[in-house]
Amino acid sequence: MTEATYTVEGMTCAHCVGAVREEVGELTGVREVDVDLASGAVKVVSEQPLAVDAVSAAVTEAGYRLVA
Repeated sequence: MTEATYTVEGMTCAHCVGAVREEVGELTGVREVDVDLASGAVKVVSEQPLAVDAVSAAVTEAGYRLVA
C-alpha cells in the first residue's frame, strides 16, 4: 500500500468533499480517500502509486483543480 497527499482548490462545502472523494475513489487500486475541506488536502491510500495525471483528471471530473 502507498499513501499520497494532494492539494485541491475550489472545495467549499461537504458536497464538494463528497464529489472529490467519489471520483478519486473510483481510480483503480484506491482503497481510501480522506478529504480535509479546511486545508484542501486529499489523502489517498492505494495498492500502488497513482499517476498524478489520473488523480488530476478525477479531481477535474469532480469540478475542482489539483494544485499539488
